[in-house]
Amino acid sequence: MVIQASNEYGRRRRDLMNMMSEGGVAVVPGSSAKLRSRDVDYPFRQDSDFFYLTGFSEPDAVLVLVPSRDHGEVILFCPERDPKFERWNGERLGPERAAQMLGVDDAFPISDLDEILPGLLEGKEKIYVTLGDYPDLDQRLLGWVKGIRAREAGGAIGPGEFVALKHYLHELRLIKSAGEIKLMREAGRITSVAHKRAMAAAKPGMTETELEAELTYEFMRNGARSSAYPSIVGSGANSCILHYVDNDAVMNDGDLVLIDAGCEYQHYAADVTRTFPVGERFSDPQRAIYEIVLKAQKAAIEVCRPGMGFNEPHETALRTLVEGLVELGLLNGEVGELIENNEHLRFCPHKTSHWLGIDVHDVGDYRVDGHWRELEPGMVLTVEPGIYIQDNDTNDDLDPRFRGIGVRIEDDVLITRKGHEVLTISVPKEIAQIEAIRSRATL
Repeated sequence: MVIQASNEYGRRRRDLMNMMSEGGVAVVPGSSAKLRSRDVDYPFRQDSDFFYLTGFSEPDAVLVLVPSRDHGEVILFCPERDPKFERWNGERLGPERAAQMLGVDDAFPISDLDEILPGLLEGKEKIYVTLGDYPDLDQRLLGWVKGIRAREAGGAIGPGEFVALKHYLHELRLIKSAGEIKLMREAGRITSVAHKRAMAAAKPGMTETELEAELTYEFMRNGARSSAYPSIVGSGANSCILHYVDNDAVMNDGDLVLIDAGCEYQHYAADVTRTFPVGERFSDPQRAIYEIVLKAQKAAIEVCRPGMGFNEPHETALRTLVEGLVELGLLNGEVGELIENNEHLRFCPHKTSHWLGIDVHDVGDYRVDGHWRELEPGMVLTVEPGIYIQDNDTNDDLDPRFRGIGVRIEDDVLITRKGHEVLTISVPKEIAQIEAIRSRATL
């Protein structure tokens, strides 16, 4: 799919070039198709950094930014049009139309990269690039720089420094624009509809795979071609496996099912988790754990506002989780000491939040100068506390009624000037709401 040129992509490129020092050049590679088996590729997904700057979704392209270049600062290298290829695989943009469609200054065939790019590097002081993600291009860059330096006796000047591009680019990606927020709201809406469908469709005897299909159907019928990550549909003891993706067990009456799933809409991810009974109602032990997690999530969302440290939602949620576990007798001791000694990790092994955006675990530093960074308007993060009591927990002091109960509740939260907006608020999470839906579903 080709994204039409927009002022947004141009603004992003301009913002990045304004962060670069004079005499710098940025090289941003796109992804290549990846082989799945024999002659079948995985579905292509563009490199997130490259897409953020171009909106271009074809493989094997490279973007070059040269601030203050007289003949154009934005140069794209991409595959040429090929009638035989396009007959089998669909239309390509081609360099001839790239300037018009994508708003770049120049576009050349990717086959000309070795001929043209060294000339763009010559005389520059710094190359801004993210090394390590594309080793083949890294080696070519080193070769081009070596070739320029070999001609220094004749007056050629080669770049003297490689600068980590991601440090600058990922700071830009961390703060979402109005256009990005609109897309993320839609990703959240589609994902919310899918979760409500799954909550209403689940029945004892159904497989986790069948329930996953309900999610996928709702994603695709609403314009989200794929999931943002492999969906987790874990029932019974599988709900305690954090990254469970087999999704092939039969769901039994009396068990909980934990669904962690989000769509990707126009490259932007949603990430939502809900936990509900396979039958009509929560059992008393399930209800007790669920109430603790819900209380923790609400408390964590409440502190999501500008000026708070990124880790504040986690610290708030964790204290609430541990307080609840102590009240149930599943942990014994003083809350602060239990947390300090990591006793909570037995039941609460993961953090509460991560950034969200083009990637489901989106980019951006969590700490700045050794301190948790402050939340700012335009940031989007997840809030997802959980308690997992494994069925095979070997501690003899564990109340057997709680074995095999896993509960996670997750929403996507936008930081606003006045506080926050929960992008996925429409997915039911109150016990009364869930049980009402489940009662109708099991009739």
